[in-house]
Amino acid sequence: MKSNDQRIITGIINGDDKVLNQFYRENIRYIQGYILRNYGNEQDVEDVFQDAMVVLYQKLRSGVLEISVPITTYFYGICKNIWRNRLRKNKRLIIGEEFEVYEKTSYDISVGETEHKEKEHLYRKHFQNLSADHRKILHLFFEGKSMKEISLIIGCTEGYTRKKKFMAKKKLIKMIEGDPCYGELMAVC
Repeated sequence: MKSNDQRIITGIINGDDKVLNQFYRENIRYIQGYILRNYGNEQDVEDVFQDAMVVLYQKLRSGVLEISVPITTYFYGICKNIWRNRLRKNKRLIIGEEFEVYEKTSYDISVGETEHKEKEHLYRKHFQNLSADHRKILHLFFEGKSMKEISLIIGCTEGYTRKKKFMAKKKLIKMIEGDPCYGELMAVC
């Protein structure tokens, strides 16, 4: 664990105002961006941030938490999970003794669609990190081109093109599965 992360963890456990204020300033914009992109407002941002800080404090205070990613990444994951749960809960409104489905206009998009957007973002982020050759082969494949057509376009044999496509997919999957966000997304599914 990096020394800065350890300083932050110690500061959160001890209630160090300086550390807490700095942590807030450095992380609020990421949480704000996520929530505002996913049908929340400024008040939601503040509520989620505060709730996530309480969760993080409780987990750190318990002493059983082992963090294998930067503390900011872990905190972002907590915020995302809290927001997803709120989106799910806001799909239902209790009126009297009965449950009625109440669709708010700000929640027109389902949580499933939000999660799909996150998965697509994760895919695109890592797709861009592939070599130009790998991106081109996969792009042609996703366009529906046959292996024969792809091999003609890139100037290789069909067998070699298949091998390159396999290697490109394997590398992309490895990068995606190695991303901390992947574990969070799969835990929700």
